[in-house]
Amino acid sequence: MAPDARSRRALGQVLLLAAGFVVLVAISAASVLFVNKARNDSGWVVHTVEVENQTNTLLLEIRRAESGARGYLLTQGQDFLDDHQAAVAQIVPELDKLGQLTRDNPVQVENVRKLRAAVQIRLNQFTDEITFARQGEAAKAAALVREALAGDTTAIIRDIGDAMRGEEQQLLALRTENADKSQKLASTVTIAGSGLLIALAGISIFLVRRESRARDDAEARLRENYLNLEATIDERTSDLREANDEIQRFAYIVSHDLRSPLVNIMGFTSELEELRNDIFRRIGALAQAAPETVPALAPDAEPELEGEDKQLSVDFSEALGFIKSSIAKMDRLISAILNLTREGRRQFEPMRIDTRELIEGIVKTIAHQAAEANAEIRIAPLPPIVSDRLALEQIFSNLIDNAIKYLKPGVPGEIAIRARTKLGFAVFEISDNGRGIDPKDHQRIFDLFRRAGTQDKPGQGIGLAHVRALVRRLGGTMSVSSELNQGSTFTVSLPINWSAKARNGHS
Repeated sequence: MAPDARSRRALGQVLLLAAGFVVLVAISAASVLFVNKARNDSGWVVHTVEVENQTNTLLLEIRRAESGARGYLLTQGQDFLDDHQAAVAQIVPELDKLGQLTRDNPVQVENVRKLRAAVQIRLNQFTDEITFARQGEAAKAAALVREALAGDTTAIIRDIGDAMRGEEQQLLALRTENADKSQKLASTVTIAGSGLLIALAGISIFLVRRESRARDDAEARLRENYLNLEATIDERTSDLREANDEIQRFAYIVSHDLRSPLVNIMGFTSELEELRNDIFRRIGALAQAAPETVPALAPDAEPELEGEDKQLSVDFSEALGFIKSSIAKMDRLISAILNLTREGRRQFEPMRIDTRELIEGIVKTIAHQAAEANAEIRIAPLPPIVSDRLALEQIFSNLIDNAIKYLKPGVPGEIAIRARTKLGFAVFEISDNGRGIDPKDHQRIFDLFRRAGTQDKPGQGIGLAHVRALVRRLGGTMSVSSELNQGSTFTVSLPINWSAKARNGHS
């Protein structure tokens, strides 16, 4: 899967999760809101029913008081009087309770105020009627009853009660409708939210299954590619080994074949050097003798040359010297190439090596060079590793020899060899306080036949290239850190437990 597609898929999953979370929060908030509203509306419905019931209770107590009073006036029965008094005792508390229930409605507040005045009038009439009846003045009591009927107090109370019940009936209808709407809305939101959550869950399950299938397909392709990669690597490794062997054979053949004409050139140069003495002896003799006679000279006699003849002899000797030095340099290069090809064909043999002991042995062999350069070599504790002993000797011998060779003249040399372990590798550092290397030449010094800095020391530019090749064959890496006139530090990382099976001389 392309990185852009993976990013889009990951973004889609994040957005889906975010949408699900937002929907869940919204549904929860809306459900709480609508449930609270439905509960509040239901509470108002109940409140309306309570007001209506309280109104009926108050009117019932008033009728009960009237019935008790009339029964007592007619029969003088104590039971009627007791029932009347009990009803009168409940009228004011019931009226106060009705006032508390309707205090939120201005219309009902006004009705309660009117009702309270009418009830108070009727209570006063009840008191007077009962008083006359107890005194035996039945006529006066009957007159009060007729006066109450003429004043229509009871009708006023009944009309106010009806008005209050009518108001509550309207409120009940409105509040019941609102409660029904709230409940329906809460149910709708809950059902819709649940359906949306189910849809999101279904989409999530689909995406998860699709992602799982894609991952399984990717793993299958990865396993297939890994098998193909292993086969390709084996094939390429085999080709590389064959090519490397062919290159080494070619280098060996070319170097060996170059040696033959070089030997011929060296032989003919030696003959030219011998002929040079004979030629210039004759020239010198001819210059000194008469034109018609050429005296014979002893083989070892050196004639006196003058002018152009003398300069010609000097130029001829100088040219021969250049030829001989070039031949010697080419002979050394050919020998170095032959040594490299032989070393490249050698099979490495891993063994456990005490690297401190190995490096101490190398330092002992070059102790006289270190003494001449006034250099001190310090060796820190070094970890043992499993590797090829000869290859390690060549690596560290070359690096220590270079450190001594390129110290600053007249400055006591300080060479330090230390190591640490990291992630299965032993990291060796060989540092010095020598002349240093220009950063632009850090890669150049590892190239074959390439050298950096002032060329005042013998060498063919092969050592570091050979060292890096050995390090790579051992499965390691090599680098340098250096500045001009500030010394150098060569870092060599080698596996602690190298296996010849993985890389054996041809990798």
